[in-house]
Amino acid sequence: MKAQERIFGLDLFRAIAILCVVTVHGGFIIDKAIPGFPGFSVPDGVELFFVLSGFLIGGMLIRLKESSKMESIQELLNFWKRRWFRTLPTYYLVLILNLAFAHFGFNNANAEYFSWKFILFCQNLINPFTNFFWESWSLSIEEWFYIITPALIFGASRITAKKVKPKHITISVIIFLLITPLIYRYSISANKLDSFWFDVTFRKTVATRLDAIMYGVLMAWLCFYYEKVMQKWRWPLFITGIMLFVMTKQLVSKDPTGQDAMTWYFSIMGLSSSFMLPLAASWKSCNNFLGKSIQHLSIISYSMYLINLGLVAMVIEKHFMPQNPLQSITIYIAFWVIVVTGSTLLYRHFEKPMTDLRDRV
Repeated sequence: MKAQERIFGLDLFRAIAILCVVTVHGGFIIDKAIPGFPGFSVPDGVELFFVLSGFLIGGMLIRLKESSKMESIQELLNFWKRRWFRTLPTYYLVLILNLAFAHFGFNNANAEYFSWKFILFCQNLINPFTNFFWESWSLSIEEWFYIITPALIFGASRITAKKVKPKHITISVIIFLLITPLIYRYSISANKLDSFWFDVTFRKTVATRLDAIMYGVLMAWLCFYYEKVMQKWRWPLFITGIMLFVMTKQLVSKDPTGQDAMTWYFSIMGLSSSFMLPLAASWKSCNNFLGKSIQHLSIISYSMYLINLGLVAMVIEKHFMPQNPLQSITIYIAFWVIVVTGSTLLYRHFEKPMTDLRDRV
């Protein structure tokens, strides 16, 4: 998306998501100065990333389908090519860096836990993984979404031989991919798990979480086919989304590893997050300094997500842990400076050039 085509509200949504993620990952650094920082439950930034990805990519798929630009194998492959040039090169570069950091003891990761599965995004397809490149869990979910969703839409179109409208094909795929992970979560929800294994088993595997992105696709479908209705109700939806988000976190906090947490919690969080998108998408621009800063954070958010934990926070944890409040504040500021500066350089000199190649290949 070119700068003049960017929607500020969605940039703000993405910036909030990455700020939440980095705040949580680096919170331990400032604990000696501000115990329990930031003092409130930080929204799950990854959930916000999921629904935003679904909203943007889902909207793209719907437009392609309605304009008959997703009718051949070549067009499907072209869609994947464009996605993969955007995500894969930077992922593989950071994967190599994580492997090097773990091998040479720069961080607390264990290189022995690396396998071919990280190359094919299978490290958490059904079973959880631990102790290496932790943040890659969400990238696997996104990559499988990129593969499965357009493939199902394309396949359904071929099977129905264009006798079913794109509108109905797309909503059928959405419903299928919303229901299937929920049923799977229910099927394994009798397991009693502590908070760690609950997190990696239910929150961080592809099979249990593919529906998280689909709530964004559902909202894209509603905004495309019922644009005027969604615009009219954008404020009530936003307020409802905030209320659902807060209430659900409070209810589940009473039993954070119980059956509700394993099942409905993820569905409601995805739905409530998606309710915020119509309002965000209606905020087209903000051209002051703050707006441009938020846009920059949004642009570099993928690089920030990739490097902030394994390549920065975990290095600090192993080698530069603060010993007093002053060190805590100083190192925490340094943490943010390194993450933002490093991500800016990674975006400008690698991520963007690799993305630009897709139009020349």
